[in-house]
Amino acid sequence: MTSSPTTTDPLPRHIPEPSGTAALLIDDAGRYLLHLRDAHKPIWRPGHWAFLGGHNEPGETCDQGIARELCEEAGLHIPDLTPFITVDTLDAAGSLHDRVLVYLGTLNRPAHEIPLHEGVQLRWTHAAETVHMTMDPGTAAVIHAHQADPLPRVGSEGGLPTVRVREASGHRDRSVVGAHLVLIRNGAVLLGKRHPCSVFAPSAWHTPAGHREQNESALACMIRETAEETGLTVTERDLTLVHTVDLVDPGSPTPRIQLFFAASDWEGEPTLREPDRCTEWRWWPLASLPDPTVEYTRVALEAISRGAPYTAMGWS
Repeated sequence: MTSSPTTTDPLPRHIPEPSGTAALLIDDAGRYLLHLRDAHKPIWRPGHWAFLGGHNEPGETCDQGIARELCEEAGLHIPDLTPFITVDTLDAAGSLHDRVLVYLGTLNRPAHEIPLHEGVQLRWTHAAETVHMTMDPGTAAVIHAHQADPLPRVGSEGGLPTVRVREASGHRDRSVVGAHLVLIRNGAVLLGKRHPCSVFAPSAWHTPAGHREQNESALACMIRETAEETGLTVTERDLTLVHTVDLVDPGSPTPRIQLFFAASDWEGEPTLREPDRCTEWRWWPLASLPDPTVEYTRVALEAISRGAPYTAMGWS
């Protein structure tokens, strides 16, 4: 999807009130708190990095809405929230599709200590890092506007500044790409037990895996995710693509291409690097996988043992 964010003067007061809110939270190091939205649900911007927030409930003011969303999503209570900017999302014809009021606030708390109840991950991020991430266009536009002018201001019309993002004129189905490590030692494969609070497959066993970021190859993703999750070091020359799962999940509007790479060599022993996402690593015999194992992972491992290169799942 493409978009073209533009900072504009405040719009006239007859423009509809915001239907949702978001929180632009900054720490003393100048980093932004970003939220990786779940990619397995039919939601706005699945699999994108965005601010915490959401739609207002009926009869709810924006102040009430952002306070509720922060509490529900991450157990946060931010006392200094101030309206900062409005984000208008326009459709391809230029009509207003959605309007969100963004609040500015400060928070100094490690991301791993914030109890995330919705989505996949929280991360403190410098503005320069966002160019390498799959960003919600509105979120990226707000960060750009804040970098240019970090203080809240009211325009000549008495309203807040506005950034506008326009949806692409055309639509093509795109697939999320995931990379999975198949690490086999003495006939056993390395699997991790997902955290019981995980949104996707809680307490199920899964290979080291992750989604590739913007401008990142699948191999680079595999190397990065392996290091981040297990502490192991693998190189491109040690990785071979051994299976592809072409997946449609009934709970997600986005098709997914799951690539499984076998490693012929690696350095180190697996360690828990992300205990909020994985509770243990264990070697399991290929002929006796644990229950539950993520279904498409089980299917892929069984197909790899047969030498089958491709599996389609969920397509009608």
